[in-house]
Amino acid sequence: MHTIPFNPQLQERLALTPDKLSEFCQRRHIRELALFGSVLRDDFHANSDIDMLVTFQSNAKVSLLDLVDMQYELEDLCHRKVDLLTRKSVETSPNWIRRQEILNTARVIYESRSSLPG
Repeated sequence: MHTIPFNPQLQERLALTPDKLSEFCQRRHIRELALFGSVLRDDFHANSDIDMLVTFQSNAKVSLLDLVDMQYELEDLCHRKVDLLTRKSVETSPNWIRRQEILNTARVIYESRSSLPG
Protein backbone atom coordinates (compact mmCIF):
# COMPACT_ATOMS: atom_id res chain seq x y z
CA MET A 1 0.00 0.00 0.00
CA HIS A 2 1.17 3.46 -0.80
CA THR A 3 -0.78 6.60 -0.14
CA ILE A 4 0.53 9.50 -2.19
CA PRO A 5 1.08 12.49 0.11
CA PHE A 6 -1.48 15.20 -0.42
CA ASN A 7 -1.22 18.84 0.53
CA PRO A 8 -3.19 20.24 3.49
CA GLN A 9 -5.79 21.86 1.22
CA LEU A 10 -6.53 18.56 -0.52
CA GLN A 11 -6.64 16.68 2.78
CA GLU A 12 -9.13 19.26 4.09
CA ARG A 13 -11.28 18.87 0.97
CA LEU A 14 -11.27 15.08 1.30
CA ALA A 15 -11.80 15.12 5.09
CA LEU A 16 -9.94 11.83 4.99
CA THR A 17 -6.63 10.84 6.55
CA PRO A 18 -4.06 8.92 4.49
CA ASP A 19 -4.37 5.99 6.93
CA LYS A 20 -8.15 5.74 6.49
CA LEU A 21 -7.74 6.00 2.73
CA SER A 22 -5.14 3.25 2.70
CA GLU A 23 -7.28 0.96 4.88
CA PHE A 24 -10.30 1.51 2.64
CA CYS A 25 -8.33 0.79 -0.54
CA GLN A 26 -6.71 -2.36 0.85
CA ARG A 27 -10.01 -3.75 2.09
CA ARG A 28 -11.69 -3.02 -1.24
CA HIS A 29 -8.88 -4.54 -3.37
CA ILE A 30 -8.10 -1.23 -5.04
CA ARG A 31 -4.91 -1.04 -7.06
CA GLU A 32 -5.12 2.70 -7.72
CA LEU A 33 -7.40 5.54 -6.64
CA ALA A 34 -7.25 8.95 -8.30
CA LEU A 35 -9.07 12.26 -8.06
CA PHE A 36 -10.25 14.42 -10.93
CA GLY A 37 -12.56 17.38 -11.40
CA SER A 38 -13.17 20.36 -9.16
CA VAL A 39 -11.59 18.83 -6.04
CA LEU A 40 -8.25 19.55 -7.75
CA ARG A 41 -9.16 23.05 -8.92
CA ASP A 42 -9.87 26.47 -7.46
CA ASP A 43 -13.60 26.22 -8.32
CA PHE A 44 -14.16 23.59 -5.58
CA HIS A 45 -16.72 24.85 -3.04
CA ALA A 46 -18.83 23.70 -0.10
CA ASN A 47 -21.44 21.99 -2.31
CA SER A 48 -18.98 20.35 -4.71
CA ASP A 49 -18.84 16.60 -5.00
CA ILE A 50 -15.60 14.62 -5.17
CA ASP A 51 -14.85 12.79 -8.40
CA MET A 52 -12.81 9.61 -8.01
CA LEU A 53 -11.37 7.15 -10.49
CA VAL A 54 -10.75 3.61 -9.27
CA THR A 55 -8.71 0.73 -10.66
CA PHE A 56 -9.06 -2.65 -8.98
CA GLN A 57 -6.55 -5.43 -8.43
CA SER A 58 -6.58 -7.80 -11.41
CA ASN A 59 -8.01 -10.65 -9.31
CA ALA A 60 -10.75 -8.53 -7.68
CA LYS A 61 -14.36 -9.52 -8.31
CA VAL A 62 -16.36 -6.30 -8.13
CA SER A 63 -20.07 -6.10 -8.87
CA LEU A 64 -22.19 -3.03 -9.53
CA LEU A 65 -23.56 -3.37 -6.00
CA ASP A 66 -19.99 -3.38 -4.66
CA LEU A 67 -19.30 -0.13 -6.53
CA VAL A 68 -22.42 1.51 -5.10
CA ASP A 69 -21.47 0.32 -1.60
CA MET A 70 -17.95 1.75 -2.04
CA GLN A 71 -19.39 5.05 -3.22
CA TYR A 72 -21.62 5.29 -0.13
CA GLU A 73 -18.72 4.40 2.15
CA LEU A 74 -16.53 7.07 0.53
CA GLU A 75 -19.34 9.60 0.98
CA ASP A 76 -19.47 8.74 4.68
CA LEU A 77 -15.68 9.04 4.99
CA CYS A 78 -15.47 12.33 3.05
CA HIS A 79 -18.71 13.86 4.38
CA ARG A 80 -19.89 14.84 0.90
CA LYS A 81 -21.20 13.37 -2.35
CA VAL A 82 -18.73 11.21 -4.27
CA ASP A 83 -18.88 10.20 -7.91
CA LEU A 84 -16.94 6.95 -8.29
CA LEU A 85 -15.97 5.83 -11.79
CA THR A 86 -13.89 2.86 -12.82
CA ARG A 87 -10.88 3.56 -15.01
CA LYS A 88 -12.11 0.85 -17.38
CA SER A 89 -15.46 2.61 -17.87
CA VAL A 90 -13.71 5.90 -18.62
CA GLU A 91 -11.19 4.30 -21.00
CA THR A 92 -13.99 2.67 -22.99
CA SER A 93 -16.31 5.70 -22.98
CA PRO A 94 -17.44 6.81 -26.45
CA ASN A 95 -17.20 10.43 -25.23
CA TRP A 96 -13.56 10.99 -26.15
CA ILE A 97 -13.50 14.59 -24.88
CA ARG A 98 -14.64 13.57 -21.39
CA ARG A 99 -12.36 10.51 -21.47
CA GLN A 100 -9.34 12.62 -22.40
CA GLU A 101 -10.11 15.29 -19.80
CA ILE A 102 -10.48 12.78 -16.95
CA LEU A 103 -7.44 10.68 -17.84
CA ASN A 104 -5.21 13.71 -18.46
CA THR A 105 -6.09 15.50 -15.22
CA ALA A 106 -6.52 12.61 -12.76
CA ARG A 107 -4.19 12.74 -9.77
CA VAL A 108 -3.35 9.45 -8.08
CA ILE A 109 -3.76 9.50 -4.30
CA TYR A 110 -3.32 5.77 -3.62
CA GLU A 111 -1.39 2.94 -5.27
CA SER A 112 -0.99 -0.57 -3.93
CA ARG A 113 2.60 -1.67 -3.48
CA SER A 114 2.08 -4.49 -6.00
CA SER A 115 1.37 -1.93 -8.74
CA LEU A 116 4.51 0.12 -8.09
CA PRO A 117 7.53 -0.47 -10.31
CA GLY A 118 10.66 -2.05 -8.83
